Amino acid sequence: MLTIGEYHTLKIDRDTEPGLFLKNEDGDEVLLPNKYKPENYELEDELEVFVYLDHEERPVATTLKPFIKLDEFGYLKCVEVSDIGAFLDWGLEKHLFVPFKEQVTKMRKGDRYLVFCYLDELTGRLVASSKTNAFLDNTELTVEPFEEVELIVSNPTELGWNVIVNQLHRGLLYKDDVFQKLHTGDKLTGYVKKTRPDGKIDVTLQRPGYRSIEPNAQELLTILELKGGFLKLTDKSSPEEIQKQLQMSKKSFKRALGNLYKQRLVDIKDSGIYLK
Repeated sequence: MLTIGEYHTLKIDRDTEPGLFLKNEDGDEVLLPNKYKPENYELEDELEVFVYLDHEERPVATTLKPFIKLDEFGYLKCVEVSDIGAFLDWGLEKHLFVPFKEQVTKMRKGDRYLVFCYLDELTGRLVASSKTNAFLDNTELTVEPFEEVELIVSNPTELGWNVIVNQLHRGLLYKDDVFQKLHTGDKLTGYVKKTRPDGKIDVTLQRPGYRSIEPNAQELLTILELKGGFLKLTDKSSPEEIQKQLQMSKKSFKRALGNLYKQRLVDIKDSGIYLK
């Protein structure tokens, strides 16, 4: 079966006037229009294609790479608003439809929105929704503390930023753990800081606990070398000054500094840190 909204690796079955017909092992076939034909090919060659519905609601293949696929989140630009809903640019000729009922706020042309792409069972069409929380589930967590995860920044809160974890769960990135500018739709690598009994997930952009010591120590060592072997910082420096110079928290800085000191790589004086 050729799933709409997914990538498939298919064999070239035959060359026709409208394009190449591709087939999977089960005998299901789909048209790859002439405009997407590779320059050189032979029958039985394999091609990776994306399958979706064209303007006439027929399954069609393309070699273009959409910005989002089935059951994924993405940050897309609204390019049209009509009396039935909005349409988003997802990298393909036919835009991705968002019904009014699936919009948190009425979408406006030119703005970008974090959305989820799903298959509408009634119409068999791919559609999007900006009601992203409806597609996240923290009932059964698939992540554990200290695990590396993929994050998509959702929206700011009083505590920090809501994030999407591994395209599956809701997570929270506390503002005390953020030392860079974040925007909705940013894709980042993060780490699970804590999982709670109620299913909530705390994440961080740095490896938590002892796991953060080694990379931060290496970062501090690299900066020292670039600065000629001296930094006007000590363990008494303010968190703001440390963040400004190193883009890390004071806690992480002190751990990194202690690590380097124990290895006798630095001297710590009242005036600052000296590379040995």
